[in-house]
This record gives sequence, C-alpha cells and structure tokens, in this order.
Amino acid sequence: MTERDVLVRARRVVVKIGSRLLAEAPASRPATIADQVVELARRGVECAIVSSGAIALGVRRLGLATRPTEMPALQAAAAVGQSRLMQHWEHAFAAHDRVIGQVLVTHDDLGDRRRFLSARLAIRAMLDARVVPIINENDTVATDEIRFGDNDTLAALVCNLVGADALVMLTDVEGVRDAAGARIPIVRDIEREAAPVAGGSTSGVGSGGMASKVGAARVVTRTGVPALVAPGRDSDVIVRALAGADVGTLFVPSADVLSSRKHWIAYGAKPTGKLVVDDGAVRALTGGGKSLLPAGIADVIGDFQLGDTVTVATREGVEIARGLVAYAADDLRKIRGLQSAAIESTLGYKGIDEAIHRDDLAIL
Repeated sequence: MTERDVLVRARRVVVKIGSRLLAEAPASRPATIADQVVELARRGVECAIVSSGAIALGVRRLGLATRPTEMPALQAAAAVGQSRLMQHWEHAFAAHDRVIGQVLVTHDDLGDRRRFLSARLAIRAMLDARVVPIINENDTVATDEIRFGDNDTLAALVCNLVGADALVMLTDVEGVRDAAGARIPIVRDIEREAAPVAGGSTSGVGSGGMASKVGAARVVTRTGVPALVAPGRDSDVIVRALAGADVGTLFVPSADVLSSRKHWIAYGAKPTGKLVVDDGAVRALTGGGKSLLPAGIADVIGDFQLGDTVTVATREGVEIARGLVAYAADDLRKIRGLQSAAIESTLGYKGIDEAIHRDDLAIL
C-alpha cells in the first residue's frame, strides 16, 4: 500500500484546469479532459471541473494585446469569454453525449452559510443526474473585495462544497519543483517542503501560479483530502493519476483534520473583524482545545454582528484561528477582559459564557 492509493480510492474528484492550458488549446484541451472524465465515470468516479479561462478567452476575443489590470476591463473580458469557454466544454462533452452545467460563484456565495449549503445541494443534484458541473468564479460581477483571486482557491473550497475525495490541479509544469528544479513526488509537510520553493504566476495569462496551488493544497488537506498538482498537457494524466501512477506532486492529507463545518469557518467564510487575545488565551485555544472567553480578549477590531466570522490573533498579529462570535463587536468591547460571570451585569443580558464556543472555532 502506497501513499498514492488515496487517489485510487477516490470516487468524487474536483479537477481544476488553469487559464494558460486552456488559452493555448481552447478546443482540444477540454476535449482531452472530457475523454478522461467519461472514462473515469465508467469506473465509478464522479468529476466536477473548476475551469479558468474566461478572461483569457475574452482578451483574445476582444483583440487585446495583454490581460487588463483594471477591474472593469477584467469583468468585461470575463463576460465575453465565459460564453466562449462554455461552448468549448459543451462541444467536448457532447461528443460523449454527456450534459454539462454551468456554476458561477463568488466568495460571498461560499462565505454565506445558507448559500454555501444551497450550492452544495445543487451541485450534488447535478452529479446525481450525471451532469458534469463546470464551475468558475463569477468574474463579471466579482470585485476586489469578494473575488477568490485565483481558481486554485476556489477549487479547494469546492472540494469541501461537494464532499470530494481528491483535488487534481492541472498545470503547465510537471509538478512542484525543488530548488534544483527536480519534481517533488510527495509532499508531507507543506511548510517545510513546498512553500519555500513555490512561486507566483509568470505566464501573464492567469492569476495563480505554484504558490496558489500550494495554498489550495494547504486548505484541502486540512479536511483529509489529498491534492495533486499534475502536468495538464499529458492527455491521460487524470486517469493515470487516479490509477496510482507516479505523476505530478501529491500533497498527503493532514493528520489534523477539520470537519466540513469548521473547514468552512476557517476558509470559506470571509472574516468581518478581529479579536486580539492574550497569551493565556493563545495557549488555551491552540493547546487545550478550549473556547474563547471574554477574559482572554485584549482588543476588538471591526464592526460585526452576532454569528459573524472573525479572525483570532495574537498581540503580535499572528492569526491562530477563525470563529463565529457569540456577541456583536460593541458588546465584546464592553466585556473584553472580564470574567464570564460579569457578562449579564455589564450588558444587561447574557447569551453564553463564551465569546466564541469551541464548536464554532477553527484553529488554523
């Protein structure tokens, strides 16, 4: 039994393909992936596809010399390119008599728990109906405040959304390379083995790069799901990878696994504020599995309401957790540093003893 057997056992897989791969072969690349997805379906493996490429195809369609840098121009390119992108996927799967479905999301969609659950049910219904979901960020309406930034991050969140067993990120290189330029077959410690050698995008076509893929692997492995960075130009790389072949770079799942809900708190929900905590609270949260009490809060930053997501940070500014607050910001400012017994006399009411209950807290 090898570490790559986790891929062999996968029965629901998220496949992410980058802008550069699609831009260089906008018709043939989707066809090659469709061939593999259909073959995997025959073997009992479901696939959801996270597809970049709308902006790149829009830039080409509009005759622009380079990718725009201003948000309105990027949104316009996305609007033009998204329909062309879906045409390519439609034709690719029509050759196999398979139906596809378009899913466009923003970070706000997945950051809102109700919309997250709604999207989960919709995509799972598509998979149950043998429809292949083609998922992309809704770049036409996304802004700097709500956009994912790259589809690697989106793909990692989609894994949690659909309950995937593996994430495959197709790129234009053979995998993560070490300082000497050699492929790293297996990564067991992301911070030590992969993060130091990962770089950003240099293609001028997409917004990701190896750094964003390593970041996505960091997110997805926290739920016990393996991530693979694989060479997307190989015509059968997905099939071979899921058969256990030594291709690409496999990120082994973390031993410290988060539940789906806590994964959403940690990575899906967008923080609206920050709680700065003292050293005692840091020890209690990271080493003792405790809830965050008002007594451990040193400062409250931002304007948020009960149930919102906030970051929890040390006095030095290091983020150690995210959680759903049990009190609004104004109330927490009044009770910070106080014992729980003083909550009711200070506020005139009392919800619970904790500022963030441990069930609503995800340690990062």
